[in-house]
Amino acid sequence: MPFGEQPAYLRVAGDLRQKILDGTLPPHTRLPSQARIRAEYGVSDTVALEARKVLMAEGFVEGRSGSGTYVRERPDPRLIVRTGYRPGGGQASPFRQEQADESFKGNWEANSFQDAAGPRVAERLGIQPGDRVMRTRYLYRTEGEPMMLATSWEPLSVTGRTPVLLPEEGPLAGQGVVERMAALDIVVDNVAEEVGARPGLAEETAVLGGVPGHVVIEIRRTFYASGLPVETADIIVPAERYRASYRMPVK
Repeated sequence: MPFGEQPAYLRVAGDLRQKILDGTLPPHTRLPSQARIRAEYGVSDTVALEARKVLMAEGFVEGRSGSGTYVRERPDPRLIVRTGYRPGGGQASPFRQEQADESFKGNWEANSFQDAAGPRVAERLGIQPGDRVMRTRYLYRTEGEPMMLATSWEPLSVTGRTPVLLPEEGPLAGQGVVERMAALDIVVDNVAEEVGARPGLAEETAVLGGVPGHVVIEIRRTFYASGLPVETADIIVPAERYRASYRMPVK
């Protein structure tokens, strides 16, 4: 195949994709049938089928049992602003602070339990596999819509037998890692985030909405105090509906 030449099924998928993007095939419109694609583009049944599979894998169309294949509605992505901790936030939660919007209406659910650190978490926290950690699972919503999942781990060697053992209970419930660690005379002075993308797991998309396999943004965050990791978290955001926006000061 000459350089730059696409297989026929990709050319067909590309043309149909463009029609979806420019509104020629608006949301909820039925995708042309396999026979129509074959006739319109002069391709085989195999090529027509593979083109439809590409659009489905990309999330542009969805199959409806007994009805056919339809163009999916794709909302304009909203921003999740990753500004990190800002001193002087008052009683505003870190979740609200990060949105940089006083009108932001967000809430969350959390569930904490003690667990043994697996090898991956242990490496990120600088502890041994099997060491005890407090594991907290979060579901964040904005205006009632699930928007973000997070799982955090804190070493019990740091928070065990203290008033801040449970992140969402006690005198500093919901105040975030920086304030809670400060109550233990631990000064959090750095936060690192690694951002990637991967197919969403079935249990993630079941909560966040969407189809298993559709892309999610995965943010791996770790808070440090003088080089010591005091908390690490995996944050999952549906890439189709949200974008992570970073605002960092220039020093």
